[in-house]
Amino acid sequence: MEIARRKFQGVLNILSFNRHFYIIGLIVLAVLVGSQFLLKWPDSLFLSVLLLFLYGFIMPLIVSMYVYDFSKYYTLSWLDSIIKFKTKDIVNINAGFDETSFIIKHKFPNATLKVFDFYNVKEHTEAAIVRARKVTMEYPNTQEIKTSYIPLENASVDVVFLLSAAHEIRKESEKVQFLKECYRICKPEGKIIMVEHLRDFPNFIAFSIGFTHFFSRKVWERVFKKAGFNSVSEVKFTPFMSVFSCNP
Repeated sequence: MEIARRKFQGVLNILSFNRHFYIIGLIVLAVLVGSQFLLKWPDSLFLSVLLLFLYGFIMPLIVSMYVYDFSKYYTLSWLDSIIKFKTKDIVNINAGFDETSFIIKHKFPNATLKVFDFYNVKEHTEAAIVRARKVTMEYPNTQEIKTSYIPLENASVDVVFLLSAAHEIRKESEKVQFLKECYRICKPEGKIIMVEHLRDFPNFIAFSIGFTHFFSRKVWERVFKKAGFNSVSEVKFTPFMSVFSCNP
């Protein structure tokens, strides 16, 4: 299976999946510019509003291009300093859009990889995730699951990957239950590796109000603790993404 990514695939995905926002944005921009001719705003006020609008419109695309197209995130080379033990059994869990399973298998060719998808058509109704699901490259034998149960035996997995997926679980109680399941299937010497944007200042600068779609570091630390994890460490992958490494 080909794992090479198309040029600018990351930012093009953002544009495609969220095109309704950008269409609305272009309409608002046209109205804003047109209003200048009708209402004759003071030039300084008009330019300030226009620049703020363009910033909020363009900055998320610039940051997304940096993170997903230029940072080498999808090479998974950043895992080399985290996973220093032999991995035999790996689980990758997504929320309906899987860009990483084939890459993980390429990274760990001798490991057994099982892929689960907790997408819930009744609860996950955002237009972006619905569109993303239609074009996702499904890994063979991917199983659909509920966040309340992962169909694996206790202490049977070396590494559980949650790559930009866990934030789609919006309720804290559901996050805790899901992470308890991850804890249950993880071997005592295993790891949960979660990658997320955070609701923090760098992501506010990048995504403005859109950063509220993510959760803060305190929230993640709290739910991991409630789920029973003894150790939770965080390292930054770019200023905009955090890699959490959690041990049972």
